[in-house]
Amino acid sequence: MNIVCRSAFHLCRRPSIIADGGRGVHTSCRRSIVMPAWVIDKYGDNDVLRFNENVLFPIIHYPNEVIIKVHAASVNPIDVNMRNGYGAKSLNMSRDPLNVKMSGTEFPLTLGRDASGTVMECGLSVRYFKPGDQVWAAIPPWKQGTFAEFVVASVNEVSLKPKSLSHTEAASLPYAILTAWAALVNSCGLSKEKCPGKRVLIIGSSGGVGTAAIQLLKAWGAHVTAVCSGNAFTLMKDLGADDMIDYTAARLEEQLRTRELFDTILDNIGGTHEELALQFLKPWSGASYVTLVTPFLYNNDQLGIADGMMRTGVTLASKVMKHYYKGIHYRWGFFAPNGPSLDEIGELVDAGKIRPVIENVVPFTDVPQAFKKLEAGHARGKTVIQVVDPKK
Repeated sequence: MNIVCRSAFHLCRRPSIIADGGRGVHTSCRRSIVMPAWVIDKYGDNDVLRFNENVLFPIIHYPNEVIIKVHAASVNPIDVNMRNGYGAKSLNMSRDPLNVKMSGTEFPLTLGRDASGTVMECGLSVRYFKPGDQVWAAIPPWKQGTFAEFVVASVNEVSLKPKSLSHTEAASLPYAILTAWAALVNSCGLSKEKCPGKRVLIIGSSGGVGTAAIQLLKAWGAHVTAVCSGNAFTLMKDLGADDMIDYTAARLEEQLRTRELFDTILDNIGGTHEELALQFLKPWSGASYVTLVTPFLYNNDQLGIADGMMRTGVTLASKVMKHYYKGIHYRWGFFAPNGPSLDEIGELVDAGKIRPVIENVVPFTDVPQAFKKLEAGHARGKTVIQVVDPKK
């Protein structure tokens, strides 16, 4: 069978594609084909980040994968957590064995979840995309990431980039807005049909997920109350929030008591906010509380997979039942890669209903500085990594 390699690389650097008995597609690269990437060889603080110009070029293992040339990426809290080793046991169990070295280690590990770039090569079963397409994607944390010149992604993780956004702008949105989507849609059952008239409270509204959730909910017609510090009020109002609560001005509980009860609460902070927030949902009305701060990965790290899963299951079940008897749906929210949802989000972006919130743009050489900025806290938007200089 003759298979044409669809690639924009110079002929001498072009990977060859080989069929694997109908099972998948493998890109057979010479070991001399390398790319620059930011990697870690162990877990720790910012000192473990290492710029490596000789990372092996990614390969297509399965027929539904594409290789993307990354123009821009962005930093998310998950990147800092993964650098520190948080969730390693769970993520390593989920990693594709074809992408792990024979020794069984995940290192060198490339971080980065967001990408906006150009499709360079497609697996044999890919029909929706072709080389040259401008795309954006959110890569799940169990895969090699986007702080690299190229990345491999499943077509289920990729969508055509909104035409109204540059690569720099597009790279700031996918992971955060898909996390918000998973919490609101998958966990709480909200949608553009069900949102009109709903009252939604967002705790921790000025971060990446919070700013994305505000815009998504407003695009669907919900009434949104944002909890943040007072210096973020201008941003919250600009994004469409109907009401703002400054948690630094007075006790949050006292301020919430002056508001009507809510249909849905999205909690990005967790901790003591959980029990507090649950008091302000409409009882026996199908109201939902969803938190993105869960003990799932922590339990597995501390107790091992089996005991950690058991502890997590018991914790979740007890909380679900406790609040179910009060007429409240208690949920945990987790990021889920979702190309079709990115398609819908892209339509909202091009319609002017969702826009990127970017605080800083740094060159590819300054990835450690981007991590420091995120760890310092109180960001008012995303920090974007400019992998390819748009002026070139």
